[in-house]
Amino acid sequence: MPPQSKDRLHGTLDALILKTLLGGPSHGYAITRWLRHQSADAIQVEEGSLYPALYRMEKKGWIDAEWGVSELGRKARIYQLTTRGRKQLAIEVDRFALFVAAVSPILLPA
Repeated sequence: MPPQSKDRLHGTLDALILKTLLGGPSHGYAITRWLRHQSADAIQVEEGSLYPALYRMEKKGWIDAEWGVSELGRKARIYQLTTRGRKQLAIEVDRFALFVAAVSPILLPA
């Protein structure tokens, strides 16, 4: 996969996760459940993609994480959006909009 494709894939997943956390702190399973629900089951993020993305975003300072308890009473990492993460979400949304604008005329000709 070319580097730009991998970056766009990461950027899209990051934006989806950041958008989820815009609604408030959440644990990994709740993030995947929200994305699945919002997309009518079209977006199903696997653990093998979700947790590396969460760790990457935490390292970049876009999210904070701490141990807490899930709604089922289980120990879970709770992720929360940071100020830097809010700014990054706006950047990723703009990048995605530019990408869609560039690709749409090719894939959806008038």
